[in-house]
Amino acid sequence: MFPEATRYLKGTVPLFSPNVFLNVSKLSTDGGTSSIQIRRNLRASHCLAAKVAPPKKPREKVEIPGLEMVTYGDRMHYVPGLAKPVFPPWERSYKDPRYYRSPPAQEMPLYKDKPCYVFNQRTSVLEGVRQAAWLSKTKVVPGLPPQLVSLSAAPENQLPDQDERVQNAIKHARFWDTTQPRPRKERYSNTLLLNLLHLCATLQPTHPALGRRILAENYALATTWKRGEDLFQIRGQNGLLHCSMDPLPHICGEQEVLETSDWVLESFYPVSPTIDLQQVSVYNEEMNCTGFRGEYPYPHAHTLYFLETPDPNCKLRPEQFRAKMIMFTFGNALARAHKLYGTQPQSLLERPVTVQAVGTNGRIFQFLVFQLNTTDLSGDDGIKNQAWLDEDVELYDFAKVRPFIKRKEVKVPAGLAGYKPETFSKFLALYLHGAV
Repeated sequence: MFPEATRYLKGTVPLFSPNVFLNVSKLSTDGGTSSIQIRRNLRASHCLAAKVAPPKKPREKVEIPGLEMVTYGDRMHYVPGLAKPVFPPWERSYKDPRYYRSPPAQEMPLYKDKPCYVFNQRTSVLEGVRQAAWLSKTKVVPGLPPQLVSLSAAPENQLPDQDERVQNAIKHARFWDTTQPRPRKERYSNTLLLNLLHLCATLQPTHPALGRRILAENYALATTWKRGEDLFQIRGQNGLLHCSMDPLPHICGEQEVLETSDWVLESFYPVSPTIDLQQVSVYNEEMNCTGFRGEYPYPHAHTLYFLETPDPNCKLRPEQFRAKMIMFTFGNALARAHKLYGTQPQSLLERPVTVQAVGTNGRIFQFLVFQLNTTDLSGDDGIKNQAWLDEDVELYDFAKVRPFIKRKEVKVPAGLAGYKPETFSKFLALYLHGAV
């Protein structure tokens, strides 16, 4: 019996996968049961793997004019053979925000055929600083103004044991604030920024004007302007704002402002200036809000503080991060200018509006000073706004919990290494601007 079965098995095994059914080896024809070694193989081949059943196609509902389907709606319970009734949507007599359904955009009162381009806190513009300079009609100058940097050089404007206290602030943010072996960037960057602001605030006894300021978080900005034939808006929350009772003094005089009319804005053709901006059709053309009420005692924006990674779901590259700083600094200055001089475009402001910005990722800092000279932004000619940008300024080189060892040689020791005091001097100079 077994020799005959062996012939049938040998003939049928090549038809199937070797991973399925039986593994027949050393089949003999002597008729002995011990010579047959049959071993089960429990592995499943790819072709026999279970597949998900395809979704069922919904049945097409055929509607015959003049013929109504008999349903079980009147009987209030399911009846086999009768059609399922279709009831009209139930409308509540009260407003429940959980089940609110917005009307179509075309039926909204603020709907307009002409689109509006919106820049928000998550916008990542392709051309970076060049695109931000074109949108805000700004002349970008590398580096900070010399008269501003020199504010922190005077001994009376410095902290006692300044370098040691700044290094302790860095160590607190990187080493002492958490028990984790490597803290997250979102945590230590925010801690370092607050530590540096606390150190600068200790100069208030010698500089009483610092007491006329306050920090504000999670405020919403909204402002509108026209650039050419297009309409633009800046909306959203933009980090920590240092507000002041007194406006910042302007950086350049009237003669230097008039000379900006000869500056030619850099073009990035064939890329459209509106690329990567949110396009909306429901908007308010006259939207202008600084984020605070009219009786707010600190109406003037002094310095905006940005963190490179406040939202883990939206990470901007350095170039796009600097563009965001320029746009929101320009938005705060424009919103304040509209409050002071009205929304009508003015070629030259009587008193330019100055706003500063500082951005950091916990090690590298970006410094910006923006001066709004005009609100006539429709054309490329005429007076331009001015911005001074100092890029990629390092506060320190390394902050290691453990030493970095390569080939049995310590490349970077544990602790803080490569501290650069001139970076904090620039941070302090922007903080003291307007109080000295």
